[in-house]
Amino acid sequence: MSNYKDLLAQRDALEAQIQEARKVEVAAAVAKVRELVADFGLTAEDVFQTTRARSGSTKGSTVAAKYRDPNTGATWTGRGKPPTWIKDQDREQFLIK
Repeated sequence: MSNYKDLLAQRDALEAQIQEARKVEVAAAVAKVRELVADFGLTAEDVFQTTRARSGSTKGSTVAAKYRDPNTGATWTGRGKPPTWIKDQDREQFLIK
């Protein structure tokens, strides 16, 4: 059975091996990526697209109003809880054309 100090030394040795293996593999991966970028003439925009559609997040985006109250001019997008002026009524009459 190993004692505590021996196990700590083994852990330190393993961590050093892990770091070295990671360096080697990262270098190989970077070389492969650079080769593919050069072969296909890719740009940073091709590889790292920054559109919202990729992230799947719509938080913070605005949606055009779909309904308008003719009396007050208040609008509603049709999302979420309906306002009192349209609740339990035919929505066709409030559509913005």
